[in-house]
This record gives sequence, structure tokens and C-alpha cells, in this order.
Amino acid sequence: MDTPAIPTEVAGAELPFDVFARTCPSRETLEHVTGRWGSLILGALREGPCRFNELRRRVEGVSEKMLSQTLHALERDGVVHREAQPTNPPRVDYELTPLGIEVADRLLALIHLLEGKMPQVLSARQSYDETRGGR
Repeated sequence: MDTPAIPTEVAGAELPFDVFARTCPSRETLEHVTGRWGSLILGALREGPCRFNELRRRVEGVSEKMLSQTLHALERDGVVHREAQPTNPPRVDYELTPLGIEVADRLLALIHLLEGKMPQVLSARQSYDETRGGR
């Protein structure tokens, strides 16, 4: 089975990555930063560096396993930096890289937009549920 090529040009402009292409690596990174836990972790880290348990308390509902997996993925993608201090017990701090700050700022703009529009969203949900006979 042939894998589709990732387009490299659109209207004469170079486009090395295309998130809409199935095999494009940008799709995986997009999933990491926009998934439920990734976006919340990035938002929390935008407030400043955190230790693992601080992040766990800040991002309510995330399990230790999901937090660890998500941090590893974000670190691999270059948006989170992990620094282990050689102390006893070991101290590990997480903070955003410059790329992570840029991504988090854009995510937070979307988060703040949604928070501000929640009365409209809730009203739309209620109207939808009423016309569809409930949820």
C-alpha cells in the first residue's frame, strides 16, 4: 500500500507540512497540544514552572499516568522542558520552552474566548436539547 505524499507546494508557496495529510508528523503534535490534557497542561505551565504534583493539583481530574504520558509527549515535541535536580528526594520541574510559550498563548486565547462565550454555548445546548427531545 502506497503512502500518500505530503504536499510541498500550494499555489507556488512551499508548504513542508500539512496537518490534513494522514502521514504528516504535524498531526501528532497537534493532537498532543490540543488534546484535553495537553492543552490544560500547557495552560497551567504558562503560569510558570511546576513540579509534577503541582501540575496534578492544578489540572483537576488528570491521572498520574495521563499526566506523565502527556508531559513525555510534550517534552518530545519540544514544547515542555523537564529539569531534574540531583536532590534527595529528586526534584523535577517542568516549564514551557519558547515554542511552548507561543503554543500556550494561542491555546489560552481560545480557552478565554470559549469561557467568555459559555452563556451562548449553554443557551445553544438548551435549545438543541429542547428541539431534539432532550439529551
